[in-house]
Amino acid sequence: MANKLWEKTVEVDKAIERFTVGRDRELDLYLAPYDVLGSAAHVTMLRKIGLLEEAELRQLMPQLHRIYEQALNGSFVIEDDVEDVHSQVELLLTRELGDVGKKIHSGRSRNDQVLLDLKLFTREQLRVLVGEVKALFDALIKQSNKYREVLLPGYTHLQVAMPSSFGLWFGAYAESLVDDMQMILAAYRQVNRNPLGSAAGYGSSFPLDRAMTTRLLGFDSMDYNVVYAQMCRGKMERNVSFALASVAGTLSKLAFDACMFNSQNFGFLTLPAECTTGSSIMPHKKNPDVFELIRARCNALQALPSQITTMVNNLPSGYFRDYQQLKEVFMPAFPMLLDCLKMATYIVGRIKVNKHILDDPRYDAMFSVEKVNELVRRGVPFRDAYKQVGLEIEKGAFVPDKHIRHTHQGSIGNLCNDEITRLMRQVVAQFPFAKVRQAERRLWQG
Repeated sequence: MANKLWEKTVEVDKAIERFTVGRDRELDLYLAPYDVLGSAAHVTMLRKIGLLEEAELRQLMPQLHRIYEQALNGSFVIEDDVEDVHSQVELLLTRELGDVGKKIHSGRSRNDQVLLDLKLFTREQLRVLVGEVKALFDALIKQSNKYREVLLPGYTHLQVAMPSSFGLWFGAYAESLVDDMQMILAAYRQVNRNPLGSAAGYGSSFPLDRAMTTRLLGFDSMDYNVVYAQMCRGKMERNVSFALASVAGTLSKLAFDACMFNSQNFGFLTLPAECTTGSSIMPHKKNPDVFELIRARCNALQALPSQITTMVNNLPSGYFRDYQQLKEVFMPAFPMLLDCLKMATYIVGRIKVNKHILDDPRYDAMFSVEKVNELVRRGVPFRDAYKQVGLEIEKGAFVPDKHIRHTHQGSIGNLCNDEITRLMRQVVAQFPFAKVRQAERRLWQG
């Protein structure tokens, strides 16, 4: 048989084949378990509508499960003369089962197959991402609570401004991750809709039960309109990439702060020695290479939405091969971001802070607002108090009171870490991970 699902009598030119296949065979290995999972749901539905016999389904499901296990453990391969994962799965089934293997494509197109594969892949990657974001969040909250009493300068315009604290600094990035998690949740909800049954974008004359495959695969709903199901290609990747970019933005800013605060000119914190690198010429150097690479990679990830938009912008409805290029920029974004998150979590949990930053008199002026506010509490009009303290600073006569008395919500003395943690838990609880896992188990159990 031909090893391309569409091949008939004319063999495609080898140079054309190389150009059009691109990196599909390489990237399709990551899609393999999801392609098989989708096939299992599809053939179960085909039996229900009478396009497969019960005996044929009983033959197909064990073979599909065997291929699924191979895809999970890394032993699944796409052979050299096979075009993609869809062709390889069908080829393996046909070798084992003969004509029964050729029946699994009824009512499907490679268009809705790859749509489904990408949605199942992305859904799983987002589940993993949620876990890694939560792990970094927990590390930040822990450090915020541990160092809540340690003050450091806050900056505006990179000028010493007002008192801050490590409790605030760590906690700010934790709360930023809560908003990022909201973005991930919105992306997950869009991903968790079933395109299977849209075929090439115009449905099928077979009486497909799309509600059944939606249930079997644990989706929240289907992409109902078959034309829109195909229009999701590119839109889904772009919207998910905004969620990835949101997390990356938080990480990049954290990395910049960590690099700056670790430098000798600041000396606010110390990175663990085993997480820094040295110089080939300067024996004293301890470089924050990990955070520098996190910053660079996360800045690249923040460009991903624009990259995807420029690939698919101005395409009309229907399928176009342009969409193939999306996989090459979209799929590698997940391991890149996950790696950055793991490294950040590891180092954040081991950061040591300088508890004596404010012993340096260069930071005395940041307590000026505290002095102004104290005068206001005594009845001095604010503008007069402001001028009085300003003149003291100009004359070199300002004496700071370094005892901070902030009590309002979210301030140095009232971090609201419990409330921030509660927000994160509320968002995470909205992901239907248990429902998805249960659906997948039931599918294989029959």
